Amino acid sequence: MTHYLAELYSPKPAWLNLDAEARRQFFDGIGAGMGPLMELGIEPLALGKVDADMLHAPTQQFFAIWRAPDAVAMRALVDGIAASGWHDYFDTVNATGVGHDLNAHLAQLAAV
Repeated sequence: MTHYLAELYSPKPAWLNLDAEARRQFFDGIGAGMGPLMELGIEPLALGKVDADMLHAPTQQFFAIWRAPDAVAMRALVDGIAASGWHDYFDTVNATGVGHDLNAHLAQLAAV
């Protein structure tokens, strides 16, 4: 079953204190780690800056939406993000699970 990850994140002081060269090196490592994840069928669907003017906007500044073909691939993505050192530099909230259509989700909510 297809799994999704919605990440919300903001830079920590450790990121803000890195110079441009250290940031480039960090991003080079992120890029190198993406190949094996993409081979698992993981797809980045959308990444960007949060619209802070939207009703009920989160406090985090950025978002990423990912899709994976199954729980194993999703675990590889979440573990890979952690192993990259991402959480040393970004305060992150992860929401992940199986994706459903609207009616199935409404049934989930009704069952609570």
